[in-house]
Amino acid sequence: MKNIKNILILLLTVSVAFAQNKEAEQIKKESNNYTYKANKALQENSFADAEAEYRKAISKDGENVTARYNLGNAYYENESYEEAFNRYKQASEVALTKAEKHSAFHNMGNIFMKNKEYAKAVESYKRALRNNPTDDETRYNLALAKDMLEKNPPKEDDKDKKDKDKKEEDKEQDKKDQDNKDKDKNEDEGDKEKDKGGKDDKDKDGEGDKEKEKNKQDDKKDQNKSDQKDDQNKQQQKPKPNQLSPQQVKSLLQAMNNAEKKTQDKLNEKKGKGIKVKAEKDW
Repeated sequence: MKNIKNILILLLTVSVAFAQNKEAEQIKKESNNYTYKANKALQENSFADAEAEYRKAISKDGENVTARYNLGNAYYENESYEEAFNRYKQASEVALTKAEKHSAFHNMGNIFMKNKEYAKAVESYKRALRNNPTDDETRYNLALAKDMLEKNPPKEDDKDKKDKDKKEEDKEQDKKDQDNKDKDKNEDEGDKEKDKGGKDDKDKDGEGDKEKEKNKQDDKKDQNKSDQKDDQNKQQQKPKPNQLSPQQVKSLLQAMNNAEKKTQDKLNEKKGKGIKVKAEKDW
C-alpha cells in the first residue's frame, strides 16, 4: 500500500514537471514568434513595428537574449545609443553562452567609443575577449581604444567634479554641524550648571530667609515673654482697688508705731509726777 502511494506521488510530480516544461516551452515559442516578426519588420525598415514586437517578445520571456540584443542593434542603427547600451547590458546579464556574452560586451565597447569613454571601452573589449579570445575585430577595437586612451587621458568631467565638490562641501558642512552640535552641547551643560548653581544659591537664600524668619519669630516670642513679664510686674506693683500698696502699708505701720511711741512716752511721763488719790470713801 505504501509503495502504491509513493508511485502515485512520483507520477504526480512528473506530471506537474511535464506540465511546467510544456508551459515554459509554449512561452518560449510565443516569445520567439514575436522575435521573428520583429526581425522581419526591421528588415523592412519598419523600426516602430520591430520595436513593438521585440518588446512583446521580452515581456513574454525575460530570458530571450536574442530579442534584447537585436533591439539593442535596432536602437544603435537609429543612433539611440543610451537605449542600445541598456539592451546590450540586459542581454549580457541573461546570456547563457559565451558567444552571446561576447557579442553584448563587444557592442557595449563600441558605444563607449562613440561617447569617447575610452577607458570604459577598453574594459568592455577585454570582457568580450574573455568570452571569445580569437575574435580579431574585438582585438583590433581593443588596440584602438588603448591608443585613444593614451592620446586622450581621462579628465575629471564636470559631473564627477561637481560630485567631488559636493562631497567635500557635505563633509565640511558635516564638520561644521558637528562643531555647532558640540558647542550647543557645551552651552547646554554650562546652562545646566549655571541653573544648578542658581538653584543652590536660591536654596541657600531660601534657607537663610527661613533662618532669619525663625530668628525673627524667636525674637518676637522673647519680646512677648518680656512684655508679659513686665505686665505681670506692673500688675503686682499696681495697687488693686480698696487694697493698700506695700509702701502704703509700710508707711501706715510706721505712723502707728510713732503714735504708739508718743502715747507710751506720755504715760511714762505721768507715772513720774504721781497721781492724786481721793481719801474719802464714796460709800
